[in-house]
Amino acid sequence: RVLANFKPGETVLDLGSGAGVDCFNAAREVGDTGHVIGVDMTPEMLSKSRENAAKSNVNNVEFRLGEIENLPVADNEIDVIISNCVINLSPRKKRVYAEMFRTLKPGGRVAISDIVALQMMPETLQNDLEMIAACVGGAQQIGGIEAMLKEIGFKDIRVDPMDGAKQIIANWFPTLGVEDYVTSASITAMKPETFCC
Repeated sequence: RVLANFKPGETVLDLGSGAGVDCFNAAREVGDTGHVIGVDMTPEMLSKSRENAAKSNVNNVEFRLGEIENLPVADNEIDVIISNCVINLSPRKKRVYAEMFRTLKPGGRVAISDIVALQMMPETLQNDLEMIAACVGGAQQIGGIEAMLKEIGFKDIRVDPMDGAKQIIANWFPTLGVEDYVTSASITAMKPETFCC
């Protein structure tokens, strides 16, 4: 991931690691002195990711069963957190961001991709189970994300909509106009280096 700008020796945390693809990519970049932790809430995906790691002979990656609202990770352990279209699925987003802050080392950073809301969505979209499962219904407005991250203590916060996302999202649900309400964005932030305790 260009956003994450991994460095050799870093410890990386992937939220909602699935089959482990992003973890394996990160593992190559942090090298043998680095470490990657993938967290997923489904035992089936955990088994798949561990199987993939064994097949690929990747030794600097581990996968843990857990929820992103209660990460099975120690305080101040992580250099960089990555995630792809996972946080918007949680109804407790502030709790997720607080857990991210807790697990990051001082000076650690967040570099995630997610679906975010450009404006208030109609309740018909917010409450539609298909929309929620498709990472649309639970999307948080950009200003709300920025405010939560700031309140928790993050600095250098950026929520940047991605070029070309509108047309891609329009193709998901061609007749619903979803692209007027949500977009794909990169979210980056840092835990202050002077943060303590």
